[in-house]
Amino acid sequence: MESSSIKRIKAVDFFCGGGGMSYGMKNAGIDILAGIDYEKECKETYEANIEGAKFIQVNVFDLKEQDLEKELNLKRNDDDLLLIGCSPCQFWSIINTDRKKSEKSKNLLVEFERFVKYFNPGYVVVENVPGVLRKKKESGLADFIIWLEENNYRVHFKIHNTNDFNVPQNRMRFTLIANRVTNLELKPEKEKGKKPTVIDIIGEHNGFPKLNAGNKDPDNKNTVAGLQHICIERMKHIEKDGGNRLAFANIPHLQLKCFIGRDNSFKDTFGRLWWNRPSSTITTKFYAVSNGRFTHPEEDRAISLGEGAALQSFPKDYKFYGNSIASIARLIGNAVPPEYAKRIGLAIINNHKDAI
Repeated sequence: MESSSIKRIKAVDFFCGGGGMSYGMKNAGIDILAGIDYEKECKETYEANIEGAKFIQVNVFDLKEQDLEKELNLKRNDDDLLLIGCSPCQFWSIINTDRKKSEKSKNLLVEFERFVKYFNPGYVVVENVPGVLRKKKESGLADFIIWLEENNYRVHFKIHNTNDFNVPQNRMRFTLIANRVTNLELKPEKEKGKKPTVIDIIGEHNGFPKLNAGNKDPDNKNTVAGLQHICIERMKHIEKDGGNRLAFANIPHLQLKCFIGRDNSFKDTFGRLWWNRPSSTITTKFYAVSNGRFTHPEEDRAISLGEGAALQSFPKDYKFYGNSIASIARLIGNAVPPEYAKRIGLAIINNHKDAI
């Protein structure tokens, strides 16, 4: 059958954030109808990069299935429909330290399930932190998988390292792909060649200039968080290409009081990235050297916003908007790496072609 007669898959991206999942799926060949998110700060970034998609700002708890059906002209039991749910995951994250603050994210998966049950789409994708699987009963995941299987979906669910899928960072993520169009278990295809590392992505040879801490850029790409003089002095002691805070642990005026006698605790703090390894997980706080191994491999500063986005596999021309370094870093760190999303999308598209 000619490709022109193949029906294109259309998707609705719940909890879309700044558009990492939508962008990757779109690059795979999927039509993105809309991104849904409660945070209004996502709107400008999402609309600037996901051309043709509608941004719907709404709290999913308040969104009715029938209202979404009408607004997007959706059909129930549509084999060509994909629903994506990458809900905020702070409650189930192992790095979370404030359960009360993040409790509102606890039941978002259950709310997403409500739309899946109503629309019964051909495909469902869920991406989240590994804690959702480790606590699958509490998170609602166990019951969701049972419902999917009882309703003729073939379900793949597993924790993947996105570095296996051409993303230059070690990022462990739970991924579920449910397919009721065929009887095949769908999963993203791993990279067959060399896995990307930091040296493949950032550095002057990749178009990222040398920068100083505190550099500001109107386009945000080369914006870098500022550092106090004492932190810059600490940086100068840290070995290039993978060094850590132990380099200044025995220098009294540089050592942090909280680490005295705790050399084996949080050694990644102030740590430099290695050139020839994947980066550490790009979190929402990657702009600060004190929040993990986010120091440039050679320069005495944290990685820039653009470097963090590149390590998330965003293209250089992806536009991010926000009112602070922290707000933009949150969009970047919370995103699904677009390259990983693309691999998921391609698995779905290839299956759909074979089903026709």
